[in-house]
Amino acid sequence: MIPSTPSSPPGVDVVLPCLDEAEALPWVLARIPAGWRALVVDNGSTDGSADIARALGATVVHEPRRGFGAACHAGLTAATADIVCFCDCDASLDPALLVPFVREVLDGGADLVLGRRRARARGAWPAHARAGNLALARLLRRRTGLRLHDLGPLRAARREPLLALGLSDRRSGYPLQMVVRAADAGWRITEHDVPYLPRTGTSKVTGTWRGTWQAVRDMSHVLAEPPAGGRAAR
Repeated sequence: MIPSTPSSPPGVDVVLPCLDEAEALPWVLARIPAGWRALVVDNGSTDGSADIARALGATVVHEPRRGFGAACHAGLTAATADIVCFCDCDASLDPALLVPFVREVLDGGADLVLGRRRARARGAWPAHARAGNLALARLLRRRTGLRLHDLGPLRAARREPLLALGLSDRRSGYPLQMVVRAADAGWRITEHDVPYLPRTGTSKVTGTWRGTWQAVRDMSHVLAEPPAGGRAAR
């Protein structure tokens, strides 16, 4: 972990969904701000990711049910801090960039802060993944009125309101469902540019056209949900 500094707000849990990220974990965990807790949610890794995370000081949560949303929600339910952040565990995003996100939530400037990915190297964000993301951003605008550009995984919000959203998707639609339901609930949602780096290892979702469009299909189901008033209570 990096040395303690006064610039990192205390009492923050960072959820890191993890499936075979042994190579990336040392860099990711070294970038967790001091005083924050890393919750590495092992989603069935076979490369020793859980043992590496534990040895590096992270709290390991096991979620046997496969799915990005399943891993994220297991981390959210395991969190105890007032503020919960989410970040991919593949070294494509720097969790240290979450510090101003958390401050914005704590200062009351936003209820949900999202990172807009900006590729910093060729191949960091394949064309098919960018195309799918753009299409979903446009659909999101129609559905909610939000003028967002990205639905990336780097984000911060308060834990109890997040749990109150009743998120139910356990696959690729989880990040989008969080935004849609937050918008329906009247949350203030902001977006800030963050550098997007080439991931370490192979993508389980957006590394192929098939994976990308499976994610788009999952998210399309989320966009088809009726607004909060039209859903049955959970």
